[in-house]
Amino acid sequence: MSRSGEVQLSAVKLEKQGRISLVGFYGRRAKRLLPAAAVVLTTVATLSVAFLPNIRWADIGGDIVASAFYVANWRFAESAVDYLAQDSAESPVQHFWSLAVEEQFYLLWPLLIIAAAALSRRSHRRGRPSTKGLMAGLALVALPSFAWSVHLTSADPGRAYFVTTTRMWELAIGAAVAILAVRTARIPSAIATTVAWVGLAAVIVTGFALSADAAFPGWIALVPTLGVAAVIAGGANAGRLGPARVLGAAPLRAVGALSYSLYLWHWPLLVIAEGAWGELSLSASVGVVAFSAVPAYLTYRWVENPIRRSRRLAVNPKRAVGIGALATLALLNVGILVALAAPAVPSGYTPSPTALANAAEGGVVAGIGAATLAENPRNDADGAPVDQVDSFTPSAVAARQDVPVVYDRGCHADTQETVATACTFGDREGDLRVALVGDSHAAQWVSPLAQIAEERGWALDSYTKSACPFVDVMVMSGSQPYRECAAWNDNVMAKLTGVDRPDLVITTNSEYLVSEGGEALSATASAQAIRVGLRSTWSTLTEAGVRIVALADTPRPDIDIAECVSANGDQLTACAVPRQQAVGPQAGIHREVALSLPGVASVDLNDAICPTELCAPVIGGALVYRDTNHLTDTYARSLAPRLVAELDRVLAS
Repeated sequence: MSRSGEVQLSAVKLEKQGRISLVGFYGRRAKRLLPAAAVVLTTVATLSVAFLPNIRWADIGGDIVASAFYVANWRFAESAVDYLAQDSAESPVQHFWSLAVEEQFYLLWPLLIIAAAALSRRSHRRGRPSTKGLMAGLALVALPSFAWSVHLTSADPGRAYFVTTTRMWELAIGAAVAILAVRTARIPSAIATTVAWVGLAAVIVTGFALSADAAFPGWIALVPTLGVAAVIAGGANAGRLGPARVLGAAPLRAVGALSYSLYLWHWPLLVIAEGAWGELSLSASVGVVAFSAVPAYLTYRWVENPIRRSRRLAVNPKRAVGIGALATLALLNVGILVALAAPAVPSGYTPSPTALANAAEGGVVAGIGAATLAENPRNDADGAPVDQVDSFTPSAVAARQDVPVVYDRGCHADTQETVATACTFGDREGDLRVALVGDSHAAQWVSPLAQIAEERGWALDSYTKSACPFVDVMVMSGSQPYRECAAWNDNVMAKLTGVDRPDLVITTNSEYLVSEGGEALSATASAQAIRVGLRSTWSTLTEAGVRIVALADTPRPDIDIAECVSANGDQLTACAVPRQQAVGPQAGIHREVALSLPGVASVDLNDAICPTELCAPVIGGALVYRDTNHLTDTYARSLAPRLVAELDRVLAS
């Protein structure tokens, strides 16, 4: 049964009988959706463990559990706004977010029409809800949801895409079309034909006009949603001249019959194929999607139809609900087993005080990571990539959690925050007050600087914010100007130039596109705007009597090193990246601007991160990166002796 058919059936039953059966309603949903979903999710679990790196197993296990309980959209909404998770690979069950939204609406739908019936009983003898009553109830859902969708899509597009509250108006429009089906069938044929074709055109145009990074749903979602509503509403009376003649063609009907199974199967096979074989070409992707029709048909033929058409379940809906509950509990166990199969997370690494003391005297002591390299690490053979090492830390599966302490302490601002909140390390009353300022690439340096502050008796304040450079420009966040970053920068600058201003500011940032007039500049124009912005920001600080250390931006592999190492433990060189590709232009911009301003010093430790012409994924028994562009906290800590030596040089100059 179609989704609108389920809505219409429940409304018709209430209108004719004055009541609906909640058990019957949920029984039909359970036998329609859960058995096929259980087959697919169990297969996904098996294929993930067989073909995907173990670094992904724990997340996939959690995704399977969330999908089984139809709350996957909320889980993916949290991942969408979790900056630490944004470089992770896509989940093979990410498409379950839309099914979760639909089922959450269907939890509400029967309660809504029961409430409408209760209100009707007060005003009508028959005690049956009028169409007006049902439409009023839908309006109470749709209008606030649409208003919230428009607001949240602008303010927080990552979360807005997934959450139920921004999508309920779309489902409410579908419910309204189902309720009004009897009335829309009376529309004159000429008008119905025009409405249906205009609706189909709206859907097609939207598909071509919207770019992949467009903010959605928001108001723009009205176009395809109303377009589909128009096709359904007008199609019933459009006759042979309407789009039903095209949409009703045998091949399209066959796809429609398989649509649910195709929906379930195509995405997991794409993601698992890409995880096993690397990035797929367009033709390979089309081939995988075409192949998904095979398991889709088998699921439709041997799982969907037999259970959906079962007479025993039809006469006993409680049994259907019970089967659905058993399928959900089974998937709970499947998801937990996948998560438990992931390797345990070992402890991290902290360089000894001796390493810091020796570094201050110009030496480097033995340890791990950068501490194993020569004093001048450029072209050091110990930093070259090799296929195998005896061991390394953190393990690939632990890399995602190997992050600076500011994330756990809640003082790293997320994308929506504008308040300048600092974490303080070392001696709060220390003679030297240092501030670390910038984006997540600045946050990489919190741990080594915190240890240095502790050893030297400095006070260290860290001001960091996701995807926000400390630069006097408006940068882009996706397709929107990042206004929260500009506001946060203003608040941080007020702290750094106020009565409690630091003696020294250490700053760095990654590369960004700059916004001008609400649109993104080109990469070249953005780089020039960043130069101007850095000069303005740093001049403001030096005029307030604050010295500056500009750390060169760290190399960006732009492949997920942790996942690559997880998949290629016996051939680590497969995860090596050319230095020329990894060391981006931002490092040069930092040096260039620093040399042009008095009171600003440049520090570049990139030779200790990528010593040779190929950047190694593991150096000195330490995994260098936790994702596509952030150092593991372990490797960052191993840079502490070199960093303290450079800071001593700057402070002595």
